[in-house]
Amino acid sequence: MKNRIRTREERNAMIRTLTATAAALALTTVPALAELKIGSIVELSGPGAAAGTNFRDGVRMGFEEINADGGVLGEPVAITEYDSQTDPQVSRAMVQKAIDDGVVAITGTVFSSSTVVNMLVAKQAGIPQFTGSEAPSITGMGNPYIFRTAFGSQKGVPKMAKYMAEEMGVKKVAVVWANTEFGKGGHESFLKEAEAHGFEIVADLPTEQAQTDFSADVVKLKGIQADAAFVYLTEEESARFLREARKQGVTLPLVGETTLIGHKVIELAGDAANGAMGHVGLTPDANIPAMTEMVEKFKAKFNYTPDHNAIKGYTAAYTLKCVAEMVGEADSQAIADKMHGLTLTVAECPGVLMDVSWDETGEMSRESFFVEVQDGKQVVKAILPPN
Repeated sequence: MKNRIRTREERNAMIRTLTATAAALALTTVPALAELKIGSIVELSGPGAAAGTNFRDGVRMGFEEINADGGVLGEPVAITEYDSQTDPQVSRAMVQKAIDDGVVAITGTVFSSSTVVNMLVAKQAGIPQFTGSEAPSITGMGNPYIFRTAFGSQKGVPKMAKYMAEEMGVKKVAVVWANTEFGKGGHESFLKEAEAHGFEIVADLPTEQAQTDFSADVVKLKGIQADAAFVYLTEEESARFLREARKQGVTLPLVGETTLIGHKVIELAGDAANGAMGHVGLTPDANIPAMTEMVEKFKAKFNYTPDHNAIKGYTAAYTLKCVAEMVGEADSQAIADKMHGLTLTVAECPGVLMDVSWDETGEMSRESFFVEVQDGKQVVKAILPPN
């Protein structure tokens, strides 16, 4: 068969096609810009969704700011989000998936019952994990890859109990607590402090995770002669409890940790949250310029007021950035090694918002606050020193 003689137009069209093909092949051989992969594993559904969404949004905003400022060590940060569904075993699977996806570090989870399970997977893989959980057991298990974004209840509860004894004159206390990994940690910490301060425990009322009806618990509380009640429940449970307490006319001072008087609780409980008081490691209402700026940016971006979980997520992002740049590489082991015994100041790492330290177990230490809810806001009554 004779070759057909092509016209000039046909020859030019063939040249253009071959040129485009060669260019496409060349592009596939050019390496893409490297990305620092972070796994954000939080409670986006289930009973922990309020806390998890706040934490997730804090992480998002932090890394978006970091990327806008050039990333980490000149590389952009890529965040992949995984829903733990507030289920410990699902969270474990999500941590493994994040590791399989090649993450350098993990942020989350928030619920302690999930973290005590999933952190073992991250530990085995040598991946540093920045958790929002507060159960004492988390930093008591000898895991060199776990780091808090807010100190555990074993550090917060002593501050709160000291204030109750010295400033409120409390002698008799009723205790209402969630019978979960999270609740057990706070309960045990409070009983230890109650003994140290000479509190008489006049009632001990355990509840269940995601409990919806607190009417019977409040009835019991009303029949008890006490100076105050220590309430240690999750945000959603606390809101239900406060509404029921208001409905039944409880006048007893209700004192707790962040999960009793956090902004999500205030939003859910409405006026029923007024008068509740307690210790918070972080509050958007603190008169700290860096905190105020972060809160205003968050509100503008997400159209809601961040709670302590959002601040935890935000500071986790900046902690990762600053530590990676201190060691000079986005290496999981180097980051974990540097975190032990580390202090970050606002002067050197503004995104952490407050000067903060971590000990050899990954436990955190910094100033915190005792607040009372007034007119839907946390009013700072005292600044409490690090311990």
